Amino acid sequence: MELFNTLGGKVETLEPVGAPELRMYCCGPTVYDYGHIGNFRTFLHVDVLRRFLRQQGMTVKFVMNITDVDDKIIRNAAAASKPIADYTEKYERAFFEDSDALSIERPELVARATDCIPDMVTLIEKLASEDIAYQTEDGSWYFRIARFPEYGKLSRKDFDGIEDGARVDVDEYEKDAARDFALWKACKPGEQSWTTALGCGRPGWHIECSAMATKYLGEAFDLHCGGEDLMFPHHENEIAQSESATGHAFARHWMHVRFLLVEGRKMSKSEGNFYTLRDLLLKGYRASAIRFLLISVPYRHQMNFTFESLTESTNAIDRLRTFHQRMLKGGFAEGIDDALAAATAKAEQGYTASLANDLNTAEARAAVFELVRAANSAADAGTLRAGNVDEILRVLELFDGVFSVLKDNDAEITRAALTWAEAEGRLGEAAPELVTNLAQSDAEIEALVAERTQAKKSRNFARADAIRNDLLGKGILIEDSKDGVRWRRK
Repeated sequence: MELFNTLGGKVETLEPVGAPELRMYCCGPTVYDYGHIGNFRTFLHVDVLRRFLRQQGMTVKFVMNITDVDDKIIRNAAAASKPIADYTEKYERAFFEDSDALSIERPELVARATDCIPDMVTLIEKLASEDIAYQTEDGSWYFRIARFPEYGKLSRKDFDGIEDGARVDVDEYEKDAARDFALWKACKPGEQSWTTALGCGRPGWHIECSAMATKYLGEAFDLHCGGEDLMFPHHENEIAQSESATGHAFARHWMHVRFLLVEGRKMSKSEGNFYTLRDLLLKGYRASAIRFLLISVPYRHQMNFTFESLTESTNAIDRLRTFHQRMLKGGFAEGIDDALAAATAKAEQGYTASLANDLNTAEARAAVFELVRAANSAADAGTLRAGNVDEILRVLELFDGVFSVLKDNDAEITRAALTWAEAEGRLGEAAPELVTNLAQSDAEIEALVAERTQAKKSRNFARADAIRNDLLGKGILIEDSKDGVRWRRK
């Protein structure tokens, strides 16, 4: 597996130091609100990488943190008159519900910042014992950047020209620290705090990940992942404080996922182009199509999210699922088509080689869709043989083991989103046709489809057309083919 290493600035072989287990860490969500699609693009690409590594026979130990204490959380919890644990529980639960909807597999271990306060204190004490951390008059503790000459090696920023008093890290809590960043923030009235050997206070954001990563993966591990927005200052500060404390490399390999644009612009609430997963589900888009779109552009490429591309992603998934069902139904003549067998082997090789080459999801997807095209053409021409089907299905299974879009549970996920919207008083934000569409159960639809099929056999075409039109009005499409009748929701 070749993967770009931000630290080295080049594509390098990703292999575990302690083979066969690869130890990886990803900066997880700060649970002060619902996750947006930019957040989930990062988590989806990390999911793709982890799935592929396992598919290639590697054992992976994946740790992800939950930041459940920081400035925004404290501010929002205070505004809601709630303890931070009560405030964050809702959004942590929502994050994992959304992750499940997007078919993101759970980490082996989830670490919450508030569960690891003693580990953070121990790490700060270690830095203080070597005069790398110092305490200010208000009781806060800061990291002395001047004591770490390699500061900037990840982001390649040059700090030589920074004058005393300039800000390296914008800190919402302490405004007058020169250059250095906060490790521990002293108590303020009304804020949740912990009484420790460092004094009364709470951790700074950066120390949280250093403590959690080293606690569960050791002082040095294989891979650290996150969005490119975290490269500086967060990941730079993680390196500085971790390596200053241990005297050796923190993470050997760093993977950063590029920003996401929406309709060509940076996503922001002020621009009116800020979307959570739930926003898109209420507009009637499928979770599987959102997953497929967000991972179809390779992680090191900036992605431009558009609703046109989301519709194209929906169509691509329909094509895959229809093809998959066609192969499962069988009915092909015995034997094997040598040309299609060669195309199947080529698709598998192309899929694997593309993902092994810096996780090129676009090329991996293209390799499998070329097989879909070739196999459909062969089936239409009557040359696809039963002997080809097992290998084609095996390639589809490999593909879906990473891309995870063949299972059709989209309606169930959208129903859950509507239930949530109703409970939150946001059902009015849902597309009206979506509410009507999902009011019809799968069993009711199956019964109507069966009635339509019987009506056609009885040459009662008026009734068959009436059923089709009724379902169409509820957002349900019926597709007739030589392989049978299939229905799907818009």
